[in-house]
Parts: sequence; structure tokens; C-alpha cells
Amino acid sequence: MVGRVSGRIRRVLVDAGVVAEADWSSAKGGDASPLEVLVERGRIQEAVLLEALGRISSVPPIDLSRVAPDKAALEALPQESCLEYGVLPISKNGDVLTVAIGDPFDVLLLDELKRRCKCQVRHVLSHPLAIKAALERAFQTGAKQVESLLGEVGGAADGVEVKVDDQPDDIATAAASGDDAPAVKLVNVILQAALKGRASDIHVEPGDKCVRVRIRIDGSMRQIMAPPRSILSAVISRLKIMAQLDIAERFQPQDGKFQVRWEGRNIDLRLSILPVVGGEKAVMRILDGGNLALKLETMGYEQRSLEHIRATINAPYGMMLVTGPTGSGKSTTLYSCLQEVATPDINVTTVEDPVEYRMDGINQVPVNPKRGLTFAGALRSILRQDPDVILVGEIRDKETADIAVKAALTGHLVLSTLHTNDAASTITRLVDMGIDPFMVSSSLLMIGAQRLARKLCEGCRKPLVLPEKELLRVGYLPEELSTLELWQPDEKGCGRCTGGYKGRFAILETLLLDEAVRRMIVEGANVHDIKKQAIKGGMLSLRRVGLLNAARARTSLAEVLNTTLDD
Repeated sequence: MVGRVSGRIRRVLVDAGVVAEADWSSAKGGDASPLEVLVERGRIQEAVLLEALGRISSVPPIDLSRVAPDKAALEALPQESCLEYGVLPISKNGDVLTVAIGDPFDVLLLDELKRRCKCQVRHVLSHPLAIKAALERAFQTGAKQVESLLGEVGGAADGVEVKVDDQPDDIATAAASGDDAPAVKLVNVILQAALKGRASDIHVEPGDKCVRVRIRIDGSMRQIMAPPRSILSAVISRLKIMAQLDIAERFQPQDGKFQVRWEGRNIDLRLSILPVVGGEKAVMRILDGGNLALKLETMGYEQRSLEHIRATINAPYGMMLVTGPTGSGKSTTLYSCLQEVATPDINVTTVEDPVEYRMDGINQVPVNPKRGLTFAGALRSILRQDPDVILVGEIRDKETADIAVKAALTGHLVLSTLHTNDAASTITRLVDMGIDPFMVSSSLLMIGAQRLARKLCEGCRKPLVLPEKELLRVGYLPEELSTLELWQPDEKGCGRCTGGYKGRFAILETLLLDEAVRRMIVEGANVHDIKKQAIKGGMLSLRRVGLLNAARARTSLAEVLNTTLDD
């Protein structure tokens, strides 16, 4: 639909005080008409708009939700013309066609409609959003476009079920009924495509002319479809219903979760709704416990790092921290550690926001700040539950850090995460948060800094030859050059990969605190000196671990350089 509005309608609405000049100006420029944008933004109430326009133009308003266009009227004006001009034929009596329009002052439009339908035109008044919805009902445009999309991606996702209020609902069955069938089917297809592709996230974003649907596979975003923009609100409403959110709220962020059943297992999805220019954006994080590697030896760690982790989690008390950016696999590492220590004779309790993966044999506490349950408050209560091992989802503030440190010093093994760039900077972060350096040095056992790197596809990888000077510059040692073989991805990929990569693995640097490092912490040494001492003591940095994996043809040198910082 073309955003067509005459100049007079702006003057009428501004002069009548229905809309401010600045609001009208800000609503211009897109595909949608300014009226449609202003109604969507809540700047104009639909009833107020129709009342003002109807009074000034003497054109009667109509409620299209209560009107069904007759067949003769729809045949009198081609579907393409209705969609192009944003009008709806309602009825045809003899030589007179009644048409609903959004701008009663657009005389050029009325003349064009007379020419197209070759009869007299009587116009009634509605607003653009109501006309758009009525056109969808009349011509089933969304359903046809979605059916085409279904064919492109291989049909309906018959194997997916969604759980709302713990009652399984077969999406394939729901998609075949109701007015919102196109949206139900499209959401079903999006979920199927993401689950088949083993994606970690799904993005549904409003565009000017279409809805951009992208999924994140192995850390990289990939667009999978671009359905018509007209179906955006229905898709967002469907997702809100699945996550039990407020479908009427369109101007505030909302967060929720829902569960789907796929290939015999339950998969949790976290939904985030954010108002953006053009509508609302939805992002779903897929939490597939079936893909969770819970054995430490399957994570791809260096042997030395694996030995450091095992030495730490087998200690009777102390604290282990895993650091890194969002999406670097910190939670997976900690769950793998829990899986190894969670035996029947050990009491393991976690406090998380939210609980990402459910595990048997451990007690998981979800943080709920809206109800007064914070990390610090939950941690205090956990300490009265006789725990042996405690997992704190994230240390965000001094209070949580202080309780975690004291718990580690009083006979508990504490595992947690922190957002820092490397292992050494974690120490200074805790001190900057207000924790006494002596307490930090006494409680910490090990710090791991982690990133995820993409694996090279073994089926299509290609050799990479670089000058020795370049290899030395990136960090390889002179004695390694004679036997060094590097590989690069085939950007075209093959049938088994995406752009030459398939899957990801963890790059982990582990700083096992020894007496020298503990002494430096108490003395207030800076990050660089601590890191130098740790490397001198045998620590492999993130960059070094990445280079070793590139030399084993596990990943590419470009991926290592993009993932890690220079030492």
C-alpha cells in the first residue's frame, strides 16, 4: 500500500489541533502514510481522527470491522489497485461503487478510481490501518504470501509443538484454523528453520517494505526470509501470546519465555520484544539442552586448561570465575563443571537470571528482581541451605561479589561469571568493585577467559600460505614455522557447512593462581604485570590458544585474529 495523503489533510488536522506539526513532519518519508504512522505511534486516536475528518469533510465514517465487502464490489476494482491506493470497495449498486478511503480530500484519487472502475464512486471514511486490515481479510494477501514462503522452506513445520500454560499445542493444527493462520504458520516456519539450522538466536525486525528474519548460526547472522511488512503485527502478537505477554502493549519493552517440542525434546526460548522505528522487534534466544555439551573433555579445551579446571572444581572450597562477552559459552562451561561435580553426596545450588538449562540433581533458583529476589538476596538464602557447591549466574555488583567471596572463604566452592576481557583484568575488576585485595587473593582459585571460535569445515577448507614475517607478527614462534600448516575457509561453502565453517569450539585461557600472583594482588600490581607473571608461570593466553588451534587446522587464522586480542 502506498502512503498517499493529500496536502490538505495535514492542514486540516494541524489547524484542528488533532496533531502537532512536528509530529506530522516526523511521520513522513516512509512507505506508510503519515496517518498510519501517527496512529501506530499513538499520536492520534482512531476515533478522534475519524470524528475530525468526518466533521470537516462531511464524509460519513464507517467501521470496517463490521462490514464484509460484497463480491461485485471487489470485482469492480482490481486487487492491485486497491493495494496500490489503499482503498477498499465495499458495495456496488448499479453504477455506483462505495469505496472506503483514508483521505476524503484527495480528489485526484477519486478521479483515478472512477477511471479504473468505469462507474460512479461514492466514498466513505476510514483510517489507513483499518483499511489495510480489511484488505487482508478480503484478499487473503498475507495467507497467499505465507503459503509461498512455506513452499520455499519446505512446507509446514509439522514436527513442532508449542507449550503454553504447560499444555502442548500443535502449531501445525493451529495454523490451519483461525484468522491469524498466516502468522501462526510463519512463526512455525521460522522456528523450524532456526532449529534445523542449529541457530542460537532468531531476529524478527521491521523494515520499510518487508520483515527481515535472521538467525545466528555459529556466531554469524544470516537472513532466511523477508515476508511482507503487513504481517509484522500479527507475527509479533503470535509471539507475545506464546510467551504470555501483553499483546496490547506496543510502546514498552517486554520479556518472556515459552517452550517448544522438537524431535522428541523440549526446547526453551527466551523472547525479548523491543519497540523500534517502524514497529516492534522480536529476538528469541534458543536454549537447547539437547545440544549442550556437558562433558568437559568435549569442549575442546587445551589439555593444560582442562587440568586447571579439574583441579579447581575438585577443591573443597574457593572460587572459580569464567569471564567473557555475552554469547561466549560461559554458562556452558559452568554447567559442564556442575555436571562433573554433581554427585548424590554433594549439595549443588545455583542462582541464575534466568535459569537457562534445567539439570537433574541440582537446585536452581531463578532471580526475580520484580519480586525482590536479587542475586545477593538469593545467595544469602542459599548459604542457609547447607550447600557444598554454589553457582552464581553473574557477579554484577559489590554486594553479590562480597557474599560470593565470603562464601568461598567459609568452606564453599563458588562458580560464577564476570564480564571482563581477559583473566588478569578480572582481578582488578573485583578490586575496583570494592573487594579487599587480600580477600580476592585468598578466595580465588582460577580464572578462565573464554571465547567461541568457528570450526573449519573439513570438507572444503583450503591451504593458506603467508610470509614468515606475517606469521611472526601475529604471534607464532620462529621454531614453529618449519612445520606450520594453516588453512582457510572456502567462502562458497559446501553442502555440509555455512561459508566454510561448521560448528564452534571454546578458546579458553586459564589463570591458576599461584603464590607469586597472589602476592602481586595483595601488593596492588597492575593488570599487565599480573598477566606477564601468569604467562611466565605457564598460562596460555587467548591469542596463543587460538594460534595453536589454527596450527591444528581446527580454525582459521582470520577467525583467531577476529576473536582474540593481541597479547
